[in-house]
Amino acid sequence: MVVFYRRMPRFEYLKPQRFEDVLELLQNSTPNRYRVFAGGTDLMDQLKQRKINVPETVIDLKGITELDFINFDKSSGLRIGALTTVADVAKSPEIEEHYPALAQGAREIASIQIQNRATITGNICNAVSSADSAPPLLALGAEVVCANRNGERTIKIEDFFSGPGQTVLNPNELVKEITLPPPVDNSDSVYLKLAPRGRMDLAWIGVAVWAQISERIFNNVRIGLGAAAPTPIRTPNAEEALCGLDVVSENIEAAAAIASGEASPRENSFRAGSEYRHMMVEVLVKRVLTQLAG
Repeated sequence: MVVFYRRMPRFEYLKPQRFEDVLELLQNSTPNRYRVFAGGTDLMDQLKQRKINVPETVIDLKGITELDFINFDKSSGLRIGALTTVADVAKSPEIEEHYPALAQGAREIASIQIQNRATITGNICNAVSSADSAPPLLALGAEVVCANRNGERTIKIEDFFSGPGQTVLNPNELVKEITLPPPVDNSDSVYLKLAPRGRMDLAWIGVAVWAQISERIFNNVRIGLGAAAPTPIRTPNAEEALCGLDVVSENIEAAAAIASGEASPRENSFRAGSEYRHMMVEVLVKRVLTQLAG
Protein backbone atom coordinates (compact mmCIF):
# COMPACT_ATOMS: atom_id res chain seq x y z
CA MET A 1 0.00 0.00 0.00
CA VAL A 2 1.37 3.40 -1.00
CA VAL A 3 0.69 6.33 1.32
CA PHE A 4 0.92 9.84 -0.12
CA TYR A 5 1.67 12.34 2.62
CA ARG A 6 0.36 15.84 2.13
CA ARG A 7 1.84 18.98 3.54
CA MET A 8 1.02 19.73 7.15
CA PRO A 9 -2.24 21.70 7.29
CA ARG A 10 -2.30 25.21 8.71
CA PHE A 11 -3.18 25.72 12.37
CA GLU A 12 -2.21 27.92 15.27
CA TYR A 13 0.38 26.55 17.70
CA LEU A 14 0.46 27.14 21.46
CA LYS A 15 2.97 25.86 24.03
CA PRO A 16 1.73 26.81 27.51
CA GLN A 17 3.97 26.58 30.56
CA ARG A 18 1.23 25.87 33.11
CA PHE A 19 -1.31 23.04 33.28
CA GLU A 20 -3.95 25.43 34.61
CA ASP A 21 -3.65 27.58 31.48
CA VAL A 22 -4.49 24.60 29.27
CA LEU A 23 -7.51 23.69 31.37
CA GLU A 24 -8.69 27.29 31.14
CA LEU A 25 -8.45 27.22 27.34
CA LEU A 26 -10.38 23.95 27.13
CA GLN A 27 -13.10 24.92 29.59
CA ASN A 28 -15.34 26.72 27.10
CA SER A 29 -13.85 25.39 23.88
CA THR A 30 -16.02 24.90 20.81
CA PRO A 31 -15.79 21.67 18.75
CA ASN A 32 -12.58 21.40 16.77
CA ARG A 33 -11.15 24.56 18.33
CA TYR A 34 -8.24 22.87 20.11
CA ARG A 35 -6.28 19.64 19.84
CA VAL A 36 -3.89 18.79 22.67
CA PHE A 37 -0.83 16.60 22.32
CA ALA A 38 2.12 15.44 24.41
CA GLY A 39 4.58 13.64 22.13
CA GLY A 40 2.69 14.17 18.88
CA THR A 41 3.98 10.98 17.28
CA ASP A 42 0.44 9.92 16.33
CA LEU A 43 -1.15 13.35 15.91
CA MET A 44 1.32 14.70 13.35
CA ASP A 45 0.83 11.66 11.16
CA GLN A 46 -2.96 11.90 11.48
CA LEU A 47 -2.89 15.58 10.52
CA LYS A 48 -0.70 15.01 7.48
CA GLN A 49 -2.94 12.24 6.21
CA ARG A 50 -6.11 14.20 7.11
CA LYS A 51 -7.33 11.25 9.19
CA ILE A 52 -8.83 13.71 11.68
CA ASN A 53 -10.44 17.11 11.34
CA VAL A 54 -7.80 19.82 11.40
CA PRO A 55 -8.18 21.90 14.58
CA GLU A 56 -7.89 25.66 14.67
CA THR A 57 -5.18 25.44 17.33
CA VAL A 58 -2.78 22.71 18.42
CA ILE A 59 -1.65 22.84 22.06
CA ASP A 60 1.76 21.36 22.84
CA LEU A 61 2.02 20.18 26.46
CA LYS A 62 5.78 19.62 26.43
CA GLY A 63 6.45 22.94 28.12
CA ILE A 64 4.59 21.88 31.29
CA THR A 65 7.49 20.32 33.17
CA GLU A 66 5.39 19.58 36.27
CA LEU A 67 3.71 16.75 34.34
CA ASP A 68 6.98 14.95 33.61
CA PHE A 69 7.68 12.62 36.54
CA ILE A 70 7.85 9.05 37.81
CA ASN A 71 7.17 8.80 41.54
CA PHE A 72 7.27 5.47 43.36
CA ASP A 73 6.51 4.70 46.98
CA LYS A 74 6.20 1.16 48.37
CA SER A 75 3.16 2.07 50.44
CA SER A 76 1.24 4.22 47.95
CA GLY A 77 2.38 2.83 44.61
CA LEU A 78 3.46 4.39 41.32
CA ARG A 79 2.55 7.73 39.72
CA ILE A 80 3.43 8.46 36.08
CA GLY A 81 3.01 12.03 34.87
CA ALA A 82 1.20 12.79 31.63
CA LEU A 83 4.44 13.93 29.93
CA THR A 84 6.61 11.00 31.02
CA THR A 85 8.13 9.50 27.90
CA VAL A 86 7.92 5.87 26.90
CA ALA A 87 11.72 5.70 27.11
CA ASP A 88 11.72 6.91 30.73
CA VAL A 89 9.17 4.26 31.69
CA ALA A 90 11.15 1.57 29.87
CA LYS A 91 14.36 2.53 31.68
CA SER A 92 12.95 3.19 35.16
CA PRO A 93 14.58 0.87 37.77
CA GLU A 94 11.48 1.08 40.00
CA ILE A 95 9.13 0.11 37.19
CA GLU A 96 11.43 -2.68 36.03
CA GLU A 97 11.58 -4.11 39.55
CA HIS A 98 7.99 -3.69 40.73
CA TYR A 99 5.92 -3.42 37.52
CA PRO A 100 7.98 -5.39 34.95
CA ALA A 101 5.11 -5.91 32.49
CA LEU A 102 4.83 -2.16 32.01
CA ALA A 103 8.57 -1.78 31.36
CA GLN A 104 8.36 -4.65 28.87
CA GLY A 105 5.37 -3.07 27.13
CA ALA A 106 7.13 0.29 26.90
CA ARG A 107 10.14 -1.32 25.25
CA GLU A 108 7.84 -2.80 22.60
CA ILE A 109 6.54 0.57 21.43
CA ALA A 110 7.98 1.50 18.03
CA SER A 111 11.59 2.68 17.63
CA ILE A 112 14.01 4.23 20.11
CA GLN A 113 13.46 7.61 18.45
CA ILE A 114 9.68 7.36 18.94
CA GLN A 115 10.10 6.15 22.53
CA ASN A 116 12.10 9.26 23.38
CA ARG A 117 9.30 11.51 22.14
CA ALA A 118 6.08 9.58 22.77
CA THR A 119 4.40 9.33 26.16
CA ILE A 120 2.64 6.48 27.94
CA THR A 121 -0.37 8.74 28.47
CA GLY A 122 -0.51 9.52 24.76
CA ASN A 123 -0.34 5.81 24.00
CA ILE A 124 -3.55 5.15 25.93
CA CYS A 125 -5.29 8.37 24.90
CA ASN A 126 -4.87 7.38 21.26
CA ALA A 127 -7.06 4.44 22.29
CA VAL A 128 -6.04 1.91 19.66
CA SER A 129 -6.65 -1.68 20.73
CA SER A 130 -3.06 -2.67 19.88
CA ALA A 131 -1.40 -0.12 22.21
CA ASP A 132 1.47 -1.93 23.93
CA SER A 133 1.09 -0.07 27.22
CA ALA A 134 -2.61 -0.90 27.61
CA PRO A 135 -2.47 -4.64 28.49
CA PRO A 136 0.19 -4.10 31.20
CA LEU A 137 -1.77 -1.20 32.69
CA LEU A 138 -4.91 -3.34 32.70
CA ALA A 139 -3.14 -6.27 34.32
CA LEU A 140 -1.44 -4.05 36.91
CA GLY A 141 -4.67 -2.36 38.02
CA ALA A 142 -3.87 1.14 36.79
CA GLU A 143 -6.10 4.17 37.19
CA VAL A 144 -6.20 7.36 35.13
CA VAL A 145 -6.39 10.73 36.89
CA CYS A 146 -8.24 13.24 34.71
CA ALA A 147 -8.60 16.96 35.34
CA ASN A 148 -10.55 19.98 34.15
CA ARG A 149 -10.85 23.47 35.54
CA ASN A 150 -13.42 22.35 38.11
CA GLY A 151 -11.47 19.46 39.62
CA GLU A 152 -10.26 15.91 39.13
CA ARG A 153 -11.70 12.43 38.77
CA THR A 154 -10.09 8.99 38.78
CA ILE A 155 -11.06 6.33 36.24
CA LYS A 156 -10.12 2.67 36.27
CA ILE A 157 -8.12 1.88 33.15
CA GLU A 158 -10.65 -0.79 32.06
CA ASP A 159 -13.33 1.93 32.02
CA PHE A 160 -11.18 4.46 30.18
CA PHE A 161 -11.61 3.08 26.64
CA SER A 162 -15.07 3.62 25.16
CA GLY A 163 -14.46 2.40 21.60
CA PRO A 164 -11.85 2.24 18.83
CA GLY A 165 -9.93 5.51 19.04
CA GLN A 166 -12.26 6.78 21.76
CA THR A 167 -11.99 7.36 25.51
CA VAL A 168 -14.36 8.61 28.20
CA LEU A 169 -12.48 11.91 28.48
CA ASN A 170 -14.75 14.92 28.23
CA PRO A 171 -13.81 17.67 25.73
CA ASN A 172 -12.58 19.92 28.55
CA GLU A 173 -10.57 17.20 30.33
CA LEU A 174 -6.95 16.12 30.19
CA VAL A 175 -5.12 13.18 31.71
CA LYS A 176 -2.93 14.45 34.53
CA GLU A 177 -1.26 11.19 35.57
CA ILE A 178 -1.54 7.41 35.65
CA THR A 179 -1.40 5.62 39.00
CA LEU A 180 -0.68 2.00 39.87
CA PRO A 181 -1.27 0.28 43.22
CA PRO A 182 1.65 -0.61 45.50
CA PRO A 183 3.47 -3.91 44.92
CA VAL A 184 2.03 -7.05 46.51
CA ASP A 185 4.16 -9.77 48.05
CA ASN A 186 4.65 -12.92 45.96
CA SER A 187 3.44 -11.21 42.80
CA ASP A 188 4.97 -10.68 39.36
CA SER A 189 3.90 -9.60 35.88
CA VAL A 190 4.86 -10.29 32.26
CA TYR A 191 3.93 -8.81 28.87
CA LEU A 192 4.30 -10.67 25.58
CA LYS A 193 3.60 -9.27 22.13
CA LEU A 194 3.01 -11.10 18.86
CA ALA A 195 4.07 -9.06 15.82
CA PRO A 196 5.97 -9.92 12.63
CA ARG A 197 8.77 -7.41 13.28
CA GLY A 198 8.59 -7.07 17.04
CA ARG A 199 8.35 -3.53 18.33
CA MET A 200 8.44 -1.99 14.83
CA ASP A 201 4.95 -3.36 14.09
CA LEU A 202 1.60 -2.99 15.78
CA ALA A 203 0.71 -5.96 17.94
CA TRP A 204 -1.30 -8.74 16.36
CA ILE A 205 -1.95 -9.81 19.93
CA GLY A 206 -0.59 -8.41 23.20
CA VAL A 207 -0.99 -10.24 26.52
CA ALA A 208 -0.06 -9.04 29.99
CA VAL A 209 -0.65 -10.99 33.17
CA TRP A 210 -0.17 -10.01 36.81
CA ALA A 211 -0.34 -12.92 39.25
CA GLN A 212 0.09 -13.41 42.97
CA ILE A 213 1.21 -16.96 43.67
CA SER A 214 1.79 -18.44 47.13
CA GLU A 215 2.62 -22.06 47.88
CA ARG A 216 1.96 -22.97 44.25
CA ILE A 217 -1.57 -21.57 44.31
CA PHE A 218 -2.94 -18.68 42.22
CA ASN A 219 -4.18 -16.26 44.87
CA ASN A 220 -5.02 -13.46 42.43
CA VAL A 221 -4.69 -12.99 38.67
CA ARG A 222 -5.35 -10.11 36.26
CA ILE A 223 -5.09 -10.57 32.49
CA GLY A 224 -4.97 -7.73 29.96
CA LEU A 225 -5.35 -8.23 26.20
CA GLY A 226 -4.46 -5.92 23.33
CA ALA A 227 -5.60 -6.21 19.69
CA ALA A 228 -8.07 -8.88 20.80
CA ALA A 229 -11.21 -6.70 20.84
CA PRO A 230 -12.30 -3.23 19.68
CA THR A 231 -10.58 -1.86 22.81
CA PRO A 232 -7.96 -3.26 25.20
CA ILE A 233 -9.77 -5.57 27.64
CA ARG A 234 -9.54 -7.62 30.80
CA THR A 235 -10.65 -11.26 30.88
CA PRO A 236 -12.59 -11.59 34.15
CA ASN A 237 -13.83 -15.13 33.54
CA ALA A 238 -10.32 -16.47 32.93
CA GLU A 239 -9.03 -14.57 35.96
CA GLU A 240 -11.76 -15.96 38.21
CA ALA A 241 -11.23 -19.48 36.89
CA LEU A 242 -7.63 -19.50 38.14
CA CYS A 243 -8.04 -17.96 41.59
CA GLY A 244 -7.53 -20.50 44.35
CA LEU A 245 -6.32 -23.23 42.00
CA ASP A 246 -3.02 -25.07 41.97
CA VAL A 247 -0.29 -23.91 39.62
CA VAL A 248 -0.45 -26.86 37.23
CA SER A 249 -0.55 -27.04 33.46
CA GLU A 250 -4.16 -28.26 33.28
CA ASN A 251 -5.46 -25.20 35.12
CA ILE A 252 -3.31 -22.86 33.04
CA GLU A 253 -4.52 -24.42 29.78
CA ALA A 254 -8.15 -24.18 30.88
CA ALA A 255 -7.79 -20.51 31.81
CA ALA A 256 -6.04 -19.73 28.52
CA ALA A 257 -8.93 -21.31 26.60
CA ILE A 258 -11.43 -19.21 28.58
CA ALA A 259 -9.43 -16.05 27.85
CA SER A 260 -9.52 -16.86 24.15
CA GLY A 261 -13.29 -17.13 24.34
CA GLU A 262 -13.52 -13.70 25.96
CA ALA A 263 -11.67 -12.09 23.04
CA SER A 264 -13.66 -10.53 20.19
CA PRO A 265 -11.15 -9.52 17.49
CA ARG A 266 -12.05 -7.84 14.22
CA GLU A 267 -13.18 -10.11 11.41
CA ASN A 268 -11.82 -7.98 8.56
CA SER A 269 -8.35 -6.98 9.77
CA PHE A 270 -5.66 -7.22 7.09
CA ARG A 271 -2.99 -7.90 9.74
CA ALA A 272 -4.43 -11.09 11.19
CA GLY A 273 -7.76 -12.89 10.99
CA SER A 274 -10.17 -13.36 13.86
CA GLU A 275 -9.66 -17.11 14.14
CA TYR A 276 -5.89 -16.72 14.23
CA ARG A 277 -6.09 -14.05 16.93
CA HIS A 278 -8.32 -16.25 19.07
CA MET A 279 -5.76 -19.01 18.84
CA MET A 280 -2.88 -16.68 19.63
CA VAL A 281 -4.64 -15.30 22.70
CA GLU A 282 -4.80 -18.84 24.05
CA VAL A 283 -1.17 -19.51 23.17
CA LEU A 284 0.20 -16.29 24.68
CA VAL A 285 -1.92 -16.43 27.85
CA LYS A 286 -0.73 -19.97 28.44
CA ARG A 287 2.86 -18.94 27.76
CA VAL A 288 2.74 -15.94 30.13
CA LEU A 289 1.05 -17.88 32.94
CA THR A 290 3.58 -20.67 32.58
CA GLN A 291 6.41 -18.15 32.77
CA LEU A 292 4.95 -16.59 35.91
CA ALA A 293 4.45 -20.00 37.47
CA GLY A 294 8.18 -20.65 37.09
